Amino acid sequence: MSDASKDEELAQIVLSVTKEKQPETIRQLVTLVKDRCQITEKEIVESILRLQSEGKIKLSKRLPQTPLKLNAYLQTGQAFWFWATLTTTFVTAATVFTIPEDLYPWVYIRYVMGIIFVLWLPGYSFTKALFPVQLPMKLSTENLDLIERVALSLGMSLALVPLVGLLLNYTPWGIRLASIVLSLLALTVVFATVAVVREHEARIEKSM
Repeated sequence: MSDASKDEELAQIVLSVTKEKQPETIRQLVTLVKDRCQITEKEIVESILRLQSEGKIKLSKRLPQTPLKLNAYLQTGQAFWFWATLTTTFVTAATVFTIPEDLYPWVYIRYVMGIIFVLWLPGYSFTKALFPVQLPMKLSTENLDLIERVALSLGMSLALVPLVGLLLNYTPWGIRLASIVLSLLALTVVFATVAVVREHEARIEKSM
């Protein structure tokens, strides 16, 4: 048997095993193929990689295991965005209340944090609460998904912040710096908490 015929036969076996058994890892696929034919693991792996380059099979990146308990999930890297959001929110609030407007050049830190606090965090946490794992639009790459989430976050912030101001106008506190900062802080924390809970549930459901 020629090398070309041997490679073609091995490729057909790999495709057949992939379709029938649906292995979760490359190691499982190699073991299943090796059980069907007396071929070295190196040849099987080379055939798998060749089929992937030809687009006949797709090797997906395995997602990290999601802890079943929320408090354990909060300690993983998957929840990093949640802690980053809360940290930025509270640091911004502290910066606004501790750095006077005439304290240069430290006031520029207050300006930068304030822009992030108003134009990014409320919309990001709200968008994350609505779509905790993936946006409803089907996009071709993760980069496009990131760009879409950034655009939605900015848009939602521009919609939420004026609404908060409008509601504060009809309260005894009125539209003041303290009331606006505390309202946006509470809003961001609530949305982020809802988002991380929904994300945890979605990831557990996806892994089952």
